[in-house]
Amino acid sequence: MEHEKLYKDPELKLNHVAKLLDVHPNILSQTINTMEQKNFYDYVNRQRIEEFKRIAGLPENQKFTILSLAFESGFNSKTSFNRNFKKYMNCSPREFFKSESIDLE
Repeated sequence: MEHEKLYKDPELKLNHVAKLLDVHPNILSQTINTMEQKNFYDYVNRQRIEEFKRIAGLPENQKFTILSLAFESGFNSKTSFNRNFKKYMNCSPREFFKSESIDLE
């Protein structure tokens, strides 16, 4: 997931990843649940949030909007991004940037 950055695909599905790994989707789901204590979509969205934080902190990306970086990280809607960001970070994206002294457009 991390090496190939599969999470950047906004249409990523459990069945697709299972096919790539040549395992049954139920086995993959159970493995993620056991190892990560998350379901597949929570796991993927956590990866997307981490990618977003990584690329948002890069100086060359300060000219982009929060939403454009969210899309680049694999989210396909503003609502999904904001909901998941708040879920994992316990603050809004703007509050996060303010606390980290990151200035975006």
